[in-house]
Amino acid sequence: MKLLIASDIHGSAYWCRKLVELIEAERPDALVLLGDLLYHGPRNDLPREYAPKQVIPMLSQYRDIIVAVRGNCEAEVDQMVLPFPCMADYAQILVDGVAMYLTHGHHQNPDSLPPLPAGSVFLSGHTHVKLDEMRGGIRCLNPGSVSIPKDGSHSCLIYENGEFLFHIWEE
Repeated sequence: MKLLIASDIHGSAYWCRKLVELIEAERPDALVLLGDLLYHGPRNDLPREYAPKQVIPMLSQYRDIIVAVRGNCEAEVDQMVLPFPCMADYAQILVDGVAMYLTHGHHQNPDSLPPLPAGSVFLSGHTHVKLDEMRGGIRCLNPGSVSIPKDGSHSCLIYENGEFLFHIWEE
């Protein structure tokens, strides 16, 4: 199974178009969205081409393959305009025999993990910083931010054949 894992689009039409180009090139079986899809939030500067109304149809075309969780910037109105569920605090999926726990990261995070069996994968966003490290037998990954990175590079993750690879966009 192939996954494309992204977080923190924050309403940027420019960076969402880059994400769509990657989705079309990679053709994942599932698109995992780890929250903060439409709103930029009060602590962030406006991302490049901030246009949430343009992001809605770009993401909506993949509604049949999206697994999404709520970020700290999601609100009920986001669910009203998106045709896929996006308000769950977390989701769990089984991929190639590996349990994956998906959350935004503002409640549970690598420093405050939920109870998971050893060998699980914990996927979160929120910090806008890429991460790939082991914590107590759990692999913790953060794809970074599609639109407002805090580590210098716009990024997401691709999972295929048991491997996670960061995809980094050039500006």
